[in-house]
Amino acid sequence: MYRSTARSRPLCFVLGVVVVSACMDVSGPPARLPTWSFIATSVHLTCGIASDSVTYCWGSNGSGDLGNGSGIASVDRPTRIAGGLRFVSLTSGAESACGLTAAGVAYCWGNNTDGQLGDSSMSRRDTPVKVLGGLTFGTLVAGNGHTCGLTLGGIAYCWGDNIGGDLGDSSMASRVVPVPVAGGLTFTALAAGDFHTCGLMSNGSAYCWGDNGYGQLGDTATSSQHLTPVPVAGGLTFTSIVAGADHSCGVTSSGAAYCWGEGFSGALGDSSRGDQSLPVRVRGGLTFAALSTSTFRTCGLTSTGTAYCWGYDALGDGTDTLHLTPVAVVGGLTFTTISTAYTHTCAITTTSVAYCWGYNSYGELGDGSTTLRLTPVAVTHP
Repeated sequence: MYRSTARSRPLCFVLGVVVVSACMDVSGPPARLPTWSFIATSVHLTCGIASDSVTYCWGSNGSGDLGNGSGIASVDRPTRIAGGLRFVSLTSGAESACGLTAAGVAYCWGNNTDGQLGDSSMSRRDTPVKVLGGLTFGTLVAGNGHTCGLTLGGIAYCWGDNIGGDLGDSSMASRVVPVPVAGGLTFTALAAGDFHTCGLMSNGSAYCWGDNGYGQLGDTATSSQHLTPVPVAGGLTFTSIVAGADHSCGVTSSGAAYCWGEGFSGALGDSSRGDQSLPVRVRGGLTFAALSTSTFRTCGLTSTGTAYCWGYDALGDGTDTLHLTPVAVVGGLTFTTISTAYTHTCAITTTSVAYCWGYNSYGELGDGSTTLRLTPVAVTHP
């Protein structure tokens, strides 16, 4: 999940002095914490599917992000979305979110300036609306202003903002309903960055398309856009792929993590701050089962469920220090899934409890406060 709609990047991102006693303690689970099966983060928003299959969102509501039909600006604890829909997975963009039903029907809500909700309009929606086109999807991913879905047959469709060629349909025109990605490729997974998208084929080959200003497409270039998929160079094959704002990462069958693209934030994990137009291995000798990326950082889970993060802020290690290689999230928790966004990160433990850490100005951590947390805190009950 992703940065705000502005394409400019600050040269540095340094926190001021924080109150250690308020921000550094890992909270143990209080009684009757809700349990969760899925969690997705975006700029100042978090959404999750509870164990009863009800979807909740919390944080910013500036563009109807919460999907609950209210005019409330923000909430600091989970609030149920409107409409009574039940989803099996979620994704969230800069100021929008989407859910996928068990039947593969996609619904979206929130900001729709670029048509990223796929309902043929560019009107804000405070409650979920169906993505048009009659398609059924197995996967949904969202970028800054675009959304993509993967059908059960492996055909990728995208809609919304196309300023960088994000949609892969050989044009730069925004689309208010799904259009197929050009090239005739079939994918097993998709990942969406701010202005680029990547797909993974069944043989492990990775392809990316869209903006390439930092080398995030991995095709050895750092300038030209690609309006259709191009292969990631380097000869690596991956089992999973993720995309941050301006960088991308993949995990190989051996569990090695590789990243490419924007490196100033340290999100590539290669101990440097230089951009890379080819995949470079994340340092530290760790093996990962899953990764998640955002604007300033990348986080990963090892096969034992230990979480590590690297880059700027919200790393969960109790500090506000830049780390160019992975550092462990403190607290001794083990996780099954992790999702990192513009200013915060959330993860679900092996006992299905959700924890979040990082910035909390809009209540996006869901702990009933707006207090910055440098280590994980449990998401409170709705």
